Amino acid sequence: MPSAAELPSLTELELLRLHGSVLAELCRRGVCRTNNNPIADYTEWLVASRLGLRLENGSKASYDAVGIDGTRYQIKGRRLVSANGSTQLSAIRNLQAGGFTVLVGVMFNEDYSIAYAFMVPHAVVLARAKYQAHTNSHLFYLRRDLAFEAGVREITRELSAA
Repeated sequence: MPSAAELPSLTELELLRLHGSVLAELCRRGVCRTNNNPIADYTEWLVASRLGLRLENGSKASYDAVGIDGTRYQIKGRRLVSANGSTQLSAIRNLQAGGFTVLVGVMFNEDYSIAYAFMVPHAVVLARAKYQAHTNSHLFYLRRDLAFEAGVREITRELSAA
């Protein structure tokens, strides 16, 4: 396994193969559920394991996990990198239908440590999201100023705990 210092000497194909091997191992360990970009699966796994939620199977369109009290959670994450500091989460479909009760959003630093994380009530997401007709979805930005919205709870420490 190459060290971080050796990565620049690898070809693009070698890097992609290494990435694929890492994803396969994360799936084998149950951290990732798909071979897609791992940030979504990793975020779902992290949130569910730290907050004691039950992950739903991949077929649930409007929520990812359920709490013991029946609360439905939509879980989204984004990795902030030097080339792109956008806080836009992936598309939210059927937002008006209220399929989830709480959105858990996690912003990761480039090294995958948690920059900040919030539990955001559906009503706040609905009020702040912007509809995009060409994708038939809503865009939502997980900005730090969410901390000042009524009902929003910061959960950075809970998720960062070892």
